[in-house]
Amino acid sequence: MVSKSVRNARRRRRGKRRNIGAPPGHFQIDPQSLPTQWSGIAYGPEGHEELQQMSLDSLPIAIAKWPVVWVQVVGLGSGEVLRQLAGIVGIHALALEDIVHLHQRAKLDEYEDHLYLVARMMEQGESEGFRTEQISFILRDNLLVTFEERPGDCWDPVRQRIRQRRGAINSLGTDYLLYSLLDAVVDSYFPAMDRLNERLDLIEEEIMRGCRTGQMESIHQLRGDLLNVRRAIRPHREMVNELIRDHHPSIREETRLYLRDCYDHVSQLIDLVDTSRELTSDLRDFYLSSISNHMNEVMKVLTIMSSIFIPLSFVAGVYGMNFDPEVSPWNMPELKWYLGYPMALAIMATMAIGLLYYFQRRGWIGTWTNQDDPPPQN
Repeated sequence: MVSKSVRNARRRRRGKRRNIGAPPGHFQIDPQSLPTQWSGIAYGPEGHEELQQMSLDSLPIAIAKWPVVWVQVVGLGSGEVLRQLAGIVGIHALALEDIVHLHQRAKLDEYEDHLYLVARMMEQGESEGFRTEQISFILRDNLLVTFEERPGDCWDPVRQRIRQRRGAINSLGTDYLLYSLLDAVVDSYFPAMDRLNERLDLIEEEIMRGCRTGQMESIHQLRGDLLNVRRAIRPHREMVNELIRDHHPSIREETRLYLRDCYDHVSQLIDLVDTSRELTSDLRDFYLSSISNHMNEVMKVLTIMSSIFIPLSFVAGVYGMNFDPEVSPWNMPELKWYLGYPMALAIMATMAIGLLYYFQRRGWIGTWTNQDDPPPQN
């Protein structure tokens, strides 16, 4: 059984792949993509400048003026705007193709004068469970360009640090800004994992209270969401490791120290996801075991009831036979007894009580708690 969130994610990936046989660098805009809008912030040790409601032609002026320029592009539905921006910034055609086609895994591509990175930011939809958004980065000289599918991200703390000049971000370069944004993207997975673990604990508590219809489906949906998280976060480790291991001119040695911390966060997330997936497997086994134990208890009760009523049915069947004691003194003379009916009921009650006592002594029902006696042997 595949959860709805997993099926929807597969449909989105299938619908955004490039056409078969298309030439390299060719891309087709998804008609469902939002119109392209851009904004930015330029900063340095002496302050910052908001790049709002400006034409793309003024972007080279800001790049020449400020030590660091961060251009944020939201929406990938305007092909002309993207091509104009690619011409100004100098984005390779293959990188622009990957930016538009939103099925990329986290990766790092190095071109002649810039780096292209892909990360996937985790978010939670209202009706589709957990999903990821592709974030693309173009890093060159003193310029960092980010591309997002839709508005809303996890970078507000980074913007506040730039505007309020908190920390060392204003005095460092674009490589440190790239690290800050990547670290925020990776950290966005931790709240998602907390919500998934809360769901895991809730399902476990429900199973402890009693198995009900729908719990197995909830476990499968949870496993599907964890699979989405695992598929999204796992390639980040290789991508960040390449930034640390390979000596790219755009990444300083000091920034590699910070990237190691980001690598540790990715490793923690992968371990957390793997642990949670193992717990869902254990939870599924626990659910099936609980169902089996409950069925065994039901069968045990029914078996005990049947074992008690079989001899009672035998007594009732014997005395229910149509024999006439007038014909022969051997034809059930008990039918002439004055207390024959109470005697038959007493015999049945004695047999039932005796069987219950025997079952308890054997440990088949209840718990034998006599500390002086050894445990019952079957």
